[in-house]
Amino acid sequence: MADQLTITLPDGSTKELAEGATSYDVAASIGKRLAKDAVAATVDGELVDLHRPLEHDATVAIVTADSEPGREVLRHSASHLMAQAVFDLFPGAKYAIGPAITDGFYYDFELPDGAHFSDSDLERIEARMREIAQEDQPFVRDELDPVAGKALFADQPYKVEIIERVQEQGAAAEDASEVGADGTVGVYRNVHADGSEAYVDLCRGPHVPSTAKIGAFKLTKVAGAYWRGDEKRPMLQRIYGTAWESATALAEHLNRLEEAERRDHRKLGAELDLFSFPEEIGSGLAVFHPKGGIIRKVMEDYSRERHEAGGYDFVNSPHITKRDLFEISGHLDWFADGMYPPMELDGGTEYYLKPMNCPFHILIYRSRTRSYREHPLRLFEFGTVYRYEKSGVVHGLTRVRGMTQDDAHIFCTREQVVPELTRALEFVLGLLRDYGLDDFYLELSTKPPGKAVGTDAEWDEATQALREVGVDAGLELVMDEGGGAFYGPKISVQIRDAIGRTWQMSTIQLDFQLPQRFDLHYTGADNERHRPIMIHRALFGSIERFFAIMLEHYAGAFPFWLAPVQVSLLPVADRHEPYAFRIADRLRSEGYRVEVLDAHADTLGARVRKAKTDKIPYVLVVGDSDAENGTVGVNERGSERPERDVTVDDFVARLAARLIERN
Repeated sequence: MADQLTITLPDGSTKELAEGATSYDVAASIGKRLAKDAVAATVDGELVDLHRPLEHDATVAIVTADSEPGREVLRHSASHLMAQAVFDLFPGAKYAIGPAITDGFYYDFELPDGAHFSDSDLERIEARMREIAQEDQPFVRDELDPVAGKALFADQPYKVEIIERVQEQGAAAEDASEVGADGTVGVYRNVHADGSEAYVDLCRGPHVPSTAKIGAFKLTKVAGAYWRGDEKRPMLQRIYGTAWESATALAEHLNRLEEAERRDHRKLGAELDLFSFPEEIGSGLAVFHPKGGIIRKVMEDYSRERHEAGGYDFVNSPHITKRDLFEISGHLDWFADGMYPPMELDGGTEYYLKPMNCPFHILIYRSRTRSYREHPLRLFEFGTVYRYEKSGVVHGLTRVRGMTQDDAHIFCTREQVVPELTRALEFVLGLLRDYGLDDFYLELSTKPPGKAVGTDAEWDEATQALREVGVDAGLELVMDEGGGAFYGPKISVQIRDAIGRTWQMSTIQLDFQLPQRFDLHYTGADNERHRPIMIHRALFGSIERFFAIMLEHYAGAFPFWLAPVQVSLLPVADRHEPYAFRIADRLRSEGYRVEVLDAHADTLGARVRKAKTDKIPYVLVVGDSDAENGTVGVNERGSERPERDVTVDDFVARLAARLIERN
């Protein structure tokens, strides 16, 4: 009798299979439906091809296409399918990388003679993809050494560069879908029915068993992308697509994309006259127009009010500093690529635009001897920082080069760490709820391998403290292994917006390292010197990014308390303007933001349409009867029909009630 393998399933039950069995055999032994739906498997926690032989006793979980790991495999396979179609239609094309991404995939290409893809090309490529999918070509894995890998891809310079880079430096994040961390050159071949090779690609896998598993997909757009995100490298053609487990899931996703496009903050920012990015200033550097400036002011004022009530002290720091500060902090060792180059002043002294506020707050703490009685010391600043993001990743307000952070740094004793972390998280969640965001989960980011300072013991203690606080918060807590900053682990608050998208918002980081690097200390109750612990906390992340998220979450229709114009007054004719301006004066005296659209500016209908397009919460129309009786006609945003003959006193009371609801 052949040797048997003992396979443990997720529920703890076991199955005995013959040596050489695959995960597909495991699925088939459980049921025909599971075998049909399976796209991959995890074997002892590793995601692998469904038909990879099992080499020993193992714990096996079958991965189906309707799970997140399954969708990732499906989308990665779809990127290969797309590349194969491009090769068939565009002989001589060069290909770079083609990973799965959130809700989709992409592949980067260089076409012969500098050619570019067109929208009609996408239709042709997609049609060819469907033909290949119908051929049911299997994905067949092979492993090569680097020399053989470079020989196989000798006419593909980007693939050769990936192999050489991994040989020299190890597998970087952008190469993770191409080559294994151990340098193994994995390749996948798509094979015709007669056994001949249809397509080959550099990839670590896993993939779906065959192209027939990739049925519900759509190519969405073409964009330019610098190789490695470096504007000094070639500009490649990037085709984006999406793939799902069913036609229904694909249709739902495409509907979400349409809604996301409607809510795009860049589009809304221009339509509502909120902000812009003048070319004369530079990429990733925004200017806020008056209406956008009002929204920022309201957001910042409310945040300051809450911070003051929460026991924070307000500080301020300059925008530039000598390089010495960032040498001590370690930013020049670990973050230099994200910093603007230095300016040489004062006879050769190098000054940097600050990418972080924390070293400045540390110097404030260190400016005099501190007592244990002063702890926790909570310092807060709306501090503008500058980070040199590569041009390929700059995106509207969500990825900028100049940003203002609502930055707080809490200096506390070791005994105060967990209570202060708990307090900080409760503060963050409460303030986000005030802005109408209430669908949260937490992500715990741990020590980044090879990119961190401090001992394992310090990192373990810091990570455990954050984990304890995250669990006690009662929210879902997911792990982000290796995602911490160089000086400490962090908890980030992830929010889901009105259309279900996930955004990283607030971060809370626990730091044992910078207090050591700056030799911070305080005098304890025992009259001895003690080292404080530092908590980094950003609520908005950056004002710019939070602004963009709020703009998209509300589709430009900000809640009443945040709206740049809360009430728009429309006199029917010129003779009604004095009455309209008297109402406007009263509302302004009560603290409301009001505009009057003069009768001579346009017809009443056009002015009503403009106010609605501008998403004004309340549009008031006043005519003869209103002027005589002290009333207004009220058009409330979202209401199906206007209200007539509402007294001004009643309307003002209604506005006051709206603000009370917010508070």
